[in-house]
Amino acid sequence: MPSDRPGGADADAPGPIRSEPGSLLEHVPVAVFGLDAEERVRYWGPGARNLFGYAPEEVLSRPASLLFPDPAPGTPGGAAQLVERGLSLGYWRVRMPARHRDAGVFDCGFRVFPVTGAAGDSVIMGLASRGDELDRVKTNLVFLDALFETCPIGLVMLDEELRYVHLNQVLADMDGLPVREHLGRRMTDIMITSDGGEYERMLRAVAEKGRPLVGALVGLRTPGRPDRDQVRSVSFFPLSGAGDTRPGVGGLLVDVTDRELALLEATAARQRLDLLDRASAQVGTTLDLEVTARELIDAVMPDFCDAAVVEMVEWMYEDERFDPELPLTARRIATGTIIPPPAPELVGGLERVTYPPGSGIHQMLSTGRPLHVVVDEDFATRTAAHQDRARLLLDSGLGGIVIAPLIARGTVLGIAMFGRSATRTPFTDQDVTLAGELASRAALCLDNARLYGRVQDIALTLQRALLPSAVASGAHVSVAHRYLPGSRITEVGGDWYDVINLPGDRVALVVGDVMGHGVPAAASMGRLRITAKALAAHTRTPEALLTELDTCAQESGIQLATCLYLVYDPHTGRTRIANAGHPPPLLRHPDGTVQTIGEGLGIPLGVGGVPYRSSAIDLPEGAVLALYTDGLIEARGQDIGAGLDALREQLRTVTGPLEEAADRIIGNLLPDEATDDTVLVLAPFGSRRGRDARHRASRRSRRSPTHHVGSLLGLAMHSTGHPGPIRPDPKDTA
Repeated sequence: MPSDRPGGADADAPGPIRSEPGSLLEHVPVAVFGLDAEERVRYWGPGARNLFGYAPEEVLSRPASLLFPDPAPGTPGGAAQLVERGLSLGYWRVRMPARHRDAGVFDCGFRVFPVTGAAGDSVIMGLASRGDELDRVKTNLVFLDALFETCPIGLVMLDEELRYVHLNQVLADMDGLPVREHLGRRMTDIMITSDGGEYERMLRAVAEKGRPLVGALVGLRTPGRPDRDQVRSVSFFPLSGAGDTRPGVGGLLVDVTDRELALLEATAARQRLDLLDRASAQVGTTLDLEVTARELIDAVMPDFCDAAVVEMVEWMYEDERFDPELPLTARRIATGTIIPPPAPELVGGLERVTYPPGSGIHQMLSTGRPLHVVVDEDFATRTAAHQDRARLLLDSGLGGIVIAPLIARGTVLGIAMFGRSATRTPFTDQDVTLAGELASRAALCLDNARLYGRVQDIALTLQRALLPSAVASGAHVSVAHRYLPGSRITEVGGDWYDVINLPGDRVALVVGDVMGHGVPAAASMGRLRITAKALAAHTRTPEALLTELDTCAQESGIQLATCLYLVYDPHTGRTRIANAGHPPPLLRHPDGTVQTIGEGLGIPLGVGGVPYRSSAIDLPEGAVLALYTDGLIEARGQDIGAGLDALREQLRTVTGPLEEAADRIIGNLLPDEATDDTVLVLAPFGSRRGRDARHRASRRSRRSPTHHVGSLLGLAMHSTGHPGPIRPDPKDTA
C-alpha cells in the first residue's frame, strides 16, 4: 500500500531507526471509522479510505464485513467482534486481519470504543493502523527506552535554551545528582567548567547552527561532586524538531577521567624517564666539582622544577657522621631559578648556609630518603636560621620543595633541593622518587669529582713541596720564574725548574718535564730535581750531569722525561748547554732579536744508550735568556711552531722589570683553562765590565779577609748594567 509520508515507496521499506519530518500521525497513519449496532459503516474518515481503499460512497451504510476477510465457519466476523467487544468492554484493542479493496488481506491493529449520540443511539468508533507500521514505532520506542535504561554512557536531550529535557540514570550518576534535579536546569549549571565559556559556545553552535560536535574533551566539576575533577568526551547533535515539536540538542557523554589520567601519567612517566636519561648524559662530563653541580641544575630546570640548589656539607672531620642534634653547615656550589625576585636572592644570596637542628634538612638526612615539604610558616621557621631568611623563603613564590640527599659510597656529600612555584602542579610521589634518583646519580659524579680533586690537591701539594720555594740568587744571576699548574680539568704534571749556585761563581739553570700527570709525575719530578741539584756540585759538564740523570731515571722506572741544563760562567760570559729532548732555550739580544740556542734536542731521560753532548755560547751584554716547558707553547689544535713563534714575539717586546714581563708573557700566551703545567724562567745577564769588576773583587776577597767585607759592600752598591735581584710575588712562587 502506498504511503503518504514524504520519500515515496522507499520510505516504507524497513531500515534503521531514523528521524523523519512530519507529525507522529504521518509516521503511523491512523484510519478513523464508525460502526453502528447492526455492523454497518456509519462514519468513514480520510485515513480509512487510505487504509482500506474504499471511497466513502462505496462503504457508507454498507455492512462492515467487507473490510475483513471471510471468517472461519462457526466464528464471528471481524466487524461483529469489534461491535460486540466495544459495547461490552467499553474499550477493546486487537490485532486481526483486514482487507484492502485492491491489495488484499493485511495485518491491522484496531482500537474501538462506544460513542453515544444526542438521540441516545451508540456508535462504535474505531481507530485502525497497519500492523507493520505499529510494529516499527513500537520497536523504535522499545529501543529508545532500552537505550536510556541500559546504555553505559550518558544520554541527554536539551531544549533550544540548553535546558535538560530528558537524561538517563548513567548521566545522573556521573553528575552525582538525581534525574529530577536536572530537569529544567541549564546544562552549564550542572557541568561547571573553567574554560571562559568555551563549552557553552560549542553547545550553542550545535543548537543554533546545526553543527555536530564529536569527541570533544571537557574538564569539569559538578555540584554533586564538587571535590572531583572530571574529564568527559562529549558528542552533541541537533534534533530536527519533527512536526510541531520543539528543536533542541541530543548528546552522548562518556566519563574518560581515568583514561585521561592514565594517559597523563604515562606521559609524565615518559617525561621522567627522558629527564633521567638526559641528566645521565649531561651530569658528570668533567671531574670538576662545581661544573658537575652546575650540570645537575641545568638538567632539571625548567622541565622538572623552577628552582634548584646543590650544597656540599662542610664536615669538621674527615670521618665525621651526621648528628641530628647539631647544626649543619653547607656550602652552595650551584644554584638556579626561573622564578622572579626575590627567589634569586633566596637561592643565590648566601655561599654558606647553616641549618638548625630539627630542620627539614635534618629530617631528610635522618632517613636518607628524599623529602617533599610544603613551603609554609612551620617549614620556614624550622629550616631558616634567621627570621629575614625565613621571610624571604615565604615571599619567594615557592610552593613546594623536594630535598634529596647526595650520598655516594656511604658518605653524605651534600644536599640537592628542587623547588616548584606555587602556580605550578605540586610534586607527586613519582616526582619525589625521580628527585632521589637524580640526586643519587649526581652524588656519584660529585664524589668522583671530589676524590679526583683530592688527588689533584695531593699531587699539587707534593709538586709545590718539591719545587724550589725560592730559587738561588746571587750577584751574577737573578731570575724571574713562574710555575702554573694546569686547570682542575687536567691532572698536575711533572714540570720543574731550579737555579743552582756552583763553585767559582758559576750558576746552573735547569728546567725539565716528566711525562705523565698526577702524583707519580710529581714524585718523579721531585726525584730528578733533587738528584740534579746534588749532582751539580760534583759534575763538571752539563752532558755528564744529564748522563747521571738518565741513569737515575732508568733505575727509578721513569720512562720518559725531558731536561735542559746549562751552566753560566759570569767571569767569561760563556754558557754551556746540554739538552735531553726539551724545547730549546730562547735568547733575546739587546737589539730585540730572538735566537734559538743549543745544538739539537737530544734524547729524553730514561731512554738510555745514547750519549749526550753540550754546546757553548757567549751571552752578550743585556741579553735575556728564556727557559720554559712545552705547556707554554703547545695548545690543542695549534702547531707547536706557531706557539714558539708567539713566544719569540713576546720576548721581542720585553721591556722593564722581568717580573712584569713574565706575568705579561704568561697572560698573553696561556688560555683561561690551561691544559698542561707551565714553567717560565727569565734570566738577565749584565755587561762584561761589570763581570770583570766583580771578578777582581772576588779575587781580592779571596786574598784578604779584610778586603772581603769592603768588596761585598762595593758590589752591593755597584749597579752598572745589572738590574739587581728580582723577587717574584709570593703568590706566584712555587
